[in-house]
Amino acid sequence: MKQSKIEWTEATWNPSIGCDKVSAGCKFCYAEVMSQRLQAMRTPGYENGFEFTILPDRLEIPKRIKKPTKFFVNSMSDLFHEKMPYSFLDQVFKTIRETPHHTYQILTKREKNLIKYFANRAVPKNGWLGVTVEITKKKNRIDALRSIDAKIRFLSIEPLLEFIGKLD
Repeated sequence: MKQSKIEWTEATWNPSIGCDKVSAGCKFCYAEVMSQRLQAMRTPGYENGFEFTILPDRLEIPKRIKKPTKFFVNSMSDLFHEKMPYSFLDQVFKTIRETPHHTYQILTKREKNLIKYFANRAVPKNGWLGVTVEITKKKNRIDALRSIDAKIRFLSIEPLLEFIGKLD
């Protein structure tokens, strides 16, 4: 677990790292730049730089933390990446369910994979789901998020690349 400088969370938990660009906001990806730095520093897990990589050895990290913590899940990736095996996602959500004293903030730009995964699975009560909307054409992600029964749903409107109009 890494304490976070992100103002809306307390810590980050990255059971996978790496990603591929899927929308205009990805041009400004801080995680890609950071992963290159971590690779140069020979940080474990970043041997492949920003190539999508699952890290099973990180699944148990939240279980070792007793203090209730708000985790941003996959600050260095997208949990619903196309290469993410559902079997591994199931393990991630098993950890989330087994640690109800924590809160998990999960943000994605891959709303179709989010819908598909939760089509026959329940969102854990301590899991918040969010989508990124950075341009008008991606406002459909909001409706996708609305279609999933989650206790807390949120939007990340960054990087805001154009006026996206009124949001409901």
